[in-house]
Amino acid sequence: MDDDALLAEQLAYYRAGAAEYDRPYAEYEALQDLLAAVDDLPIAGDVLELACGTGQWTPRLAARARSVTAVDAAAEVLALARARTASPTVRFVEADLFEWQPPRRYDTVFFAFWLSHVPPTRLPDFWNTVAAALAPGGKAIFIDDGPAAAACEEVLANQPAPAALRRLDDGSQYRIVKVFHDAQTLTDDLTTLGWSVHLRTMAGNFIGIAEPPTSPG
Repeated sequence: MDDDALLAEQLAYYRAGAAEYDRPYAEYEALQDLLAAVDDLPIAGDVLELACGTGQWTPRLAARARSVTAVDAAAEVLALARARTASPTVRFVEADLFEWQPPRRYDTVFFAFWLSHVPPTRLPDFWNTVAAALAPGGKAIFIDDGPAAAACEEVLANQPAPAALRRLDDGSQYRIVKVFHDAQTLTDDLTTLGWSVHLRTMAGNFIGIAEPPTSPG
């Protein structure tokens, strides 16, 4: 089965729900703790932020970086991110992350709660893109849900990729890709792809720091 329709529905969900996007960050202390954890991560130099959403993470990255290029496919969330982020060192780009290729290399590639939205069949290509975007000595830093988060989702069966159903305040509903990565399995998968990776768990989430293969791809 093809996952294009599922990914299109996922994008539609984030576009339609931009105004509701920030709600979990206000409601869940664990997310505030994760935001604060950025200050202890090796974020430096020129940073590429993938799937920046409404920019919850972007100002924290900008505080530690020489520059930030923040990319997202949804114009509606990017508008909120621009309003939230006043730093002149931040540049926003509207682009489909499954099609976009970074035009240059970065010291850090960062993504929060994006990896779980990548269909498993597309993970090798995604990690190849991340590797190609990193300058020598650069690192990928990522944060996402662990398996326990599945209890808070309406998980769907018989989909082109692992998926969940999300509902918005207006009653509309959308399928999204949602992969609940186990830290050990993800570590093993990245190691198989040639990455050096360290994952740690934090309140049911995981924080990963990874260095790419010597030869991307």
